[in-house]
Amino acid sequence: MKRAFAFTNYLKMNLLLLTLLLLISPTFAQTALQRFVNHPALKHASVGIAVTDLETGRRIVSHNGEQSLTPASVLKLITTATAIEAFGENYRYKTDVALDAGDPSRILVIGSGDPTLGSEAFDDHPSTFFTTVADALRESLPSDSAYSLYVVDNLFGYDGISPEWTWIDMGNYYAAGAYGISIFDNSYKLFFNTTAKNGCPRILRTEPEIKGLTFQNSLSLNSNGRDNGYIYGAPFSYERAVRGDIPAGRTEFSIKGDIPDPGLLLGETLAGYLKRAGLKVGKVETARTDYLSKYCSPERLGRYQVGKVLCTFVSRPMKEIIREVNVESNNHFAEHLIRSTGRKNRSDIYEDALEAGVTYVQDFWKSKDLTTASLQMHDGCGLAPQNAVSPRFLTDLLVYMYSKSDKSSDFFDSLPKAGEEGTLRTFLRDTRLSGKIAAKSGSIGGVQCYSGYLIDGRKKYAFTVMVNKFNGTRSEVRGAIEQYLLNL
Repeated sequence: MKRAFAFTNYLKMNLLLLTLLLLISPTFAQTALQRFVNHPALKHASVGIAVTDLETGRRIVSHNGEQSLTPASVLKLITTATAIEAFGENYRYKTDVALDAGDPSRILVIGSGDPTLGSEAFDDHPSTFFTTVADALRESLPSDSAYSLYVVDNLFGYDGISPEWTWIDMGNYYAAGAYGISIFDNSYKLFFNTTAKNGCPRILRTEPEIKGLTFQNSLSLNSNGRDNGYIYGAPFSYERAVRGDIPAGRTEFSIKGDIPDPGLLLGETLAGYLKRAGLKVGKVETARTDYLSKYCSPERLGRYQVGKVLCTFVSRPMKEIIREVNVESNNHFAEHLIRSTGRKNRSDIYEDALEAGVTYVQDFWKSKDLTTASLQMHDGCGLAPQNAVSPRFLTDLLVYMYSKSDKSSDFFDSLPKAGEEGTLRTFLRDTRLSGKIAAKSGSIGGVQCYSGYLIDGRKKYAFTVMVNKFNGTRSEVRGAIEQYLLNL
């Protein structure tokens, strides 16, 4: 009897303890949430949070979870997840170099939208594409014949950028255009000497050299060592304005801008390599003039025919490309990915590739039973201020990629680890969550967002925290988000 009585009391005590825990846990979670949203730096902000348990699918937290908010670069989660689902983790872009079947003296460079040619993102030397092609053509073409180069860079058309991007971004390296041919990350360095005490800093050169590029220099100098220099200009315009201020007292200091016509620069650079390889190369042109001249014509066939392929250059696999996008927040790669998914769905090069990509994203995630009503995409990288998405959609996408996608591990590995790498290198560093969060950050003016996975022992969550229009400093907002995640 005593044993039975003791056992009964034991059960009652444990039941009471369990009941107390169930009552306390939501209260603690609610307290942590209220402490976060009431943070002074967020007093006038719009805040959205969604947290889902990856094991059970249960929604742990939802605060304005359905509200459409500006995502900034966390939009790249949608772009990269869609791309790896559409193409597969081992997909590689191919750039063919071929002879024109109708004119064997013309060499065609046929772009497939590869953003990685000559890129600094990987360990490859920027000249690898050119040396590979030059070696192949030296072996296969007679050196006593004369050739021209025709760069087929029309796969995405020639709009290059989102119509919703702002003037303050256009012309800078982080807002580079995306075309069927890309080279050197579609960006160049503009070098200055800033040792003169009076007047504007003196322009030295660009790397690479771009023929015909001119600058209206309105830069001033500062003593705080900060780079506040910006280059303004539209796609295919060779007239650029340089404004802002850069550090004084430097014999060389550089800022970066976007290449006005990447296809033409690739063609001119390749012509130089071919000449040094002993081939005679004359005229270099791109498909742009032909493309634009036929825009309103019922007959839109190009004035070339692909003949014998002399060389095929392949990119890194898709899983490495999306990792570059997510770890380093590479806008240029993201813009190529959204257009690539669009062109996969609509092959007509006269249809807007960006618009087709946005449609593909919407249709794809609807087919996976995700509600896309909150999603408004105007690019693939998050630079457009008009982009909007709800925390719930982002979190639901993360849950799908973790639990249902056969690309789950490659997508997870594409995200930077908090406190360790990429754009999250300093986030949650030296805390118990360092290395236990894999996520994408996003920040533009008045916006700070994080979305990803928290894997800490038995805790396995997909989370999204979005803050718009905050009045505090960015470091205060980041600190508040860090503390909230530590309290999850």
